[in-house]
Amino acid sequence: MTKQAISKGVIKDIVIVGIGVVLIWFGLMAAFGTSNPFYVVASGSMVPELQVYDVLIVQGHVPIEGIQIGDIIVFDRPSGLDRVIVHRVVSITDDDPVTLRTKGDNNVASIPGTDFPITEKEYIGKVEYIVPQIGYVTQVLKPPTNYILIVLVIGVMIVKEIIKRRNVKELALTDPLNVNDPDSLKDYSDLETLEKDSAYSEHSDSRIPDTESTEFPQESKQDSDKNIGKTKD
Repeated sequence: MTKQAISKGVIKDIVIVGIGVVLIWFGLMAAFGTSNPFYVVASGSMVPELQVYDVLIVQGHVPIEGIQIGDIIVFDRPSGLDRVIVHRVVSITDDDPVTLRTKGDNNVASIPGTDFPITEKEYIGKVEYIVPQIGYVTQVLKPPTNYILIVLVIGVMIVKEIIKRRNVKELALTDPLNVNDPDSLKDYSDLETLEKDSAYSEHSDSRIPDTESTEFPQESKQDSDKNIGKTKD
């Protein structure tokens, strides 16, 4: 077993997993109409509606023109576009173009540059679903924990490939009769004592024994002449 063979097996598994993840991600992007349909609540500005570490599933197919007062939306902060905000729409300040003002449920008032003005440029999508508290996983997977987990997963793949190839090798080299171990061989010495099958044994005497003479009686010259004479008649 070579390191190259093990590497090929591990790389194959990683590629399959990677392709599967990519396909699932692109499928979710197409279904929800946004480059990232999942967001984790990072502050308490929307308590009690949203708790820290709640995961939000955002629908980007809802255009900003379809947003109503009371909807919870996800958007980039207008001032600098450096943070993603999740707040509730409290007013529509303009219709052309549509401009929104938001506010955190737990905040006293809207914050200029953060809650407004929200236009199509800043708008990401509307919150469709809330999955409570599973955002804790993102905290667990922060560096260096995520790197450790990746190394462990790759390690498990390598061990799995080694065990798989070792089992195949041992199976190929195994002697099913194990001739070196007399105890593993079956004893066939009692075959002569088995009762014969009547369908075959009743014909056993019809064979010509090797010790029995195969000579046939010869006709006398006189008998031969008589037979020849009869034939000519």
